[in-house]
Amino acid sequence: MTQPTTIRRVPGPRPPLPEPLQTALELVATGVPVLPLRQGKVPFGNCHRCAKNACGGRPNMKSAGPCRCPGVCHAWAAATTDPDVLTSPAWTAAWHRAVTVAYHPGAAGLTVVDLDDAEAIAWARESLPATRAVETTRGEHWIYRGTMTSHNAVRSGVDIKSTMSYARWLGPGTGTMTALPDAVRALAVKEPAAVRSVPQAVAVPAGVGGGECRHRTSAYLDRGIAMAEQRITEARSAIHATVYRTFLAVLSTHGRCGCLTDAHVARLFTAAQSKGETARHCTDAWTNARTRLGL
Repeated sequence: MTQPTTIRRVPGPRPPLPEPLQTALELVATGVPVLPLRQGKVPFGNCHRCAKNACGGRPNMKSAGPCRCPGVCHAWAAATTDPDVLTSPAWTAAWHRAVTVAYHPGAAGLTVVDLDDAEAIAWARESLPATRAVETTRGEHWIYRGTMTSHNAVRSGVDIKSTMSYARWLGPGTGTMTALPDAVRALAVKEPAAVRSVPQAVAVPAGVGGGECRHRTSAYLDRGIAMAEQRITEARSAIHATVYRTFLAVLSTHGRCGCLTDAHVARLFTAAQSKGETARHCTDAWTNARTRLGL
C-alpha cells in the first residue's frame, strides 16, 4: 500500500516588526515602560468596554481597578515593560497604526521638564541645573532623576511630565542626568494659605547665609532677579500664584548662600506691587516661600 506523501511547509520569513515596536522593545529591555502613540501623537482611545473608565481604571490610576482589558487603554496607565504584552495581538495591531513611542516618566523614576520654545529654554538655562537634554520639534526635554506630580503650564512654555503622564520618546539625548532639583518642584507648588504676620516694610531680610555660594559671578544672580521681575510683570492671570512661585524659585536657587540682599527683594516686591499686589501679600508670600524651603 502506497504511503501518503507528507508535505512539509517551510515557514517563510517573518514580517518585520513595525519600527515603533522595535524601539519599544529596546526601551523595555532597559526598564522604561512604553506605549504607542497614534496619529496626532496622542494615546489610543479606550476600547468600548473601558469607555469613560467603565472598567474602573488601572491599579495605578486614582480610580479603582483592576482593568483586565488586553488592549492599549487608559493612556499613560497602559505603559508596560512586559515584552509579551507589547507583542500581543491587540498591541501589535496598535503598533502597526502607531506613529511614535511614548513612555511613562514617573514609572521610570524620571521627571521631564518640557520646554516648548526658545524663551523657555533660555529661562531653564538660567534657572535650572543642567541635566540630560533631548531636542523636540519646537524645544527641548530636560530629564531629571526623581519623580513628582505632573503639571501643565507651570510657566509660559513649560510643562512638567512625571507621574500619571507620558512623554514622547525622541532619543537618548545628551548630557549627564542629574537629580530633580527643588527649583523644578517649586514650579508646581501652589501658594498655601497666607501666614498671619504684621505688615512689614518692603525690605524684608533676604538671605539666611551660612551656605557656600555656587555663583561664579554676581551677573548670574542679577540675571535671575531680572528674569523673576519679568515673569511677574508679564503675568496676565493668577497673579498671586505667579508671585509666590517666583519667590519660591528665586529662594530655591539663591536663598541658601546669603547672596540675596534687601535691594534684590525690594525689586521683586516692586514688580509684584506693579501688578496690584499689596506689601502685605508680598511679605506673606515671601515668608511662606522661605518656610516651604526651610530657610
